[in-house]
Amino acid sequence: MKKRMIGVVTSDKCSKTRRVEVERLYRHPKYGKIVRSRTICHVHDEQNSAREGDTVEIVETRPLSKTKRWQLLRVVKSSSTPPAVEEVQVP
Repeated sequence: MKKRMIGVVTSDKCSKTRRVEVERLYRHPKYGKIVRSRTICHVHDEQNSAREGDTVEIVETRPLSKTKRWQLLRVVKSSSTPPAVEEVQVP
């Protein structure tokens, strides 16, 4: 069984590669405080379908490069980023 995780795309600058952050909460073993931690995964996205801010599901795969060990399974939720601001000409 391959591992599956859900995370948020934080970078989509490279072609066919996405940087995904997976957050997790755990209790500190000594002090008992809830600690927030994140894992950064480099994900292979063949169709370049995921955009920055999207929530995606990723699955473990064979090593595809030096850092890529995950593959995009599906986009769970698309980010609602507003369109770019247009230039206004001053008369």
